[in-house]
Amino acid sequence: MSSERPSEAVITVRGLGKCYQMYEKPVHRLMQGILRTRRYARDFWALRGLDMEIKRGETFGIIGRNGSGKSTLLQMIAGTLTPTEGEVTVNGKVAALLELGSGFNPDFTGRENVFLNAAILGLSRGQVEARLQSILAFADIGEFIDQPVRSYSSGMVVRLAFAVIAHVDADILIVDEALSVGDAFFAQKCMRFLREFQKRGTLLFVSHDSAAVTNLCDRAIWLEGGSLQMEGASRDVVESYLAQQHASSRHALQGDVVNIERKPAVAPPAREDDVRRERMRDLGLNTRFELFEFDPDTTGMEFGAGDARIRHVDIRDGGGMPLHVMHGGELVSLRISTELVRPLDGVIVGFYLKDRLGQRLFGDNTHLTTLHAPVGGVAGEILDATFQFRMPTLPAGTYMFDVAVASGTQEDHTQHHWVHDALQIKTTDSTMRHGLVGIPMLRIDVSKAGS
Repeated sequence: MSSERPSEAVITVRGLGKCYQMYEKPVHRLMQGILRTRRYARDFWALRGLDMEIKRGETFGIIGRNGSGKSTLLQMIAGTLTPTEGEVTVNGKVAALLELGSGFNPDFTGRENVFLNAAILGLSRGQVEARLQSILAFADIGEFIDQPVRSYSSGMVVRLAFAVIAHVDADILIVDEALSVGDAFFAQKCMRFLREFQKRGTLLFVSHDSAAVTNLCDRAIWLEGGSLQMEGASRDVVESYLAQQHASSRHALQGDVVNIERKPAVAPPAREDDVRRERMRDLGLNTRFELFEFDPDTTGMEFGAGDARIRHVDIRDGGGMPLHVMHGGELVSLRISTELVRPLDGVIVGFYLKDRLGQRLFGDNTHLTTLHAPVGGVAGEILDATFQFRMPTLPAGTYMFDVAVASGTQEDHTQHHWVHDALQIKTTDSTMRHGLVGIPMLRIDVSKAGS
């Protein structure tokens, strides 16, 4: 890598656009070349007017529906596609995994394609030979390495392509939906490599897996119809994108009017200390969860059709008393109170607990419980849904409950009110050191065999 400052931009995009000529009939393309005085083509802008900047060392996500311009943008950054307007400035060596099998000759063997693809990415033959065994071990496709690539499955092609780009010492790595193909074990291997690469390089990551984007990426952009829709923290962008996609699909299917509200961040109000806090500290209970009360004015983004509204959310102990401090492992109840704005049948209430990156740790809903006895009511009625579970131990950090109320079935339903960040938990002095969640250990034994 170069000696540029970590804060310096490695990718700068200014006024970027790509236009394609679209013809109604194949013959029009020929006629356009002959009769230049008449225009047979119409312009289709796959991407237009994009400005963005990616800093060195960032992991940057790009999300959007199919046809939104994601792949077009990546190809222009990688240098395999020429912009129609604007410019892209890239400072560093780029390795890209774009379209499936791009850079491979289908009639060459896998081994021959390793040398070809690595040469395209800037490695000499000597460098490839020195790394060949490591590349083949990463791909792990066995004897197929000496068979023509045209005989490979899509998963094998991705294995080989990813193995090559993992060994070319790139400063900037571009990955477009590669992890959606192949088996889970290889996906985990790729994720481990990407996490190691994040420590030394810049990563552009495109995926329809929203959890992967929030998990991996620092910032993200959302493209819609070839234009920039939103840029910001990956979690905020992904949640806004998912809300908009839900709103669009419900409106298209049923004509529902779905409102999306983004609220500015507001610090939670100060609250008196819980009387149990000192006692818990005296008992040596070092893992402590501090819960902040539900406040509709300080929640995150909300969306829904509006036929029901979530009015209150809290967590209670075994005696039904609201909790403000926990230590993990105890039996708790999450209660979600919903007011029906209009008469509804088949009401479903649910929740997710997510970490600071937006990863969903666990969650559930009332669908199975009410499957044979659907719940509903008239306007003005209050429905209380209670979920009782044993609270896991969590690593130190901030966690949020998302809560929602819908009506219909698990497969076909209308979201009436989804509230991001409805209830906040802060964990301090955690005894947990590994993993995303910890569970109470009922017993741990160590013994010698045969004793």
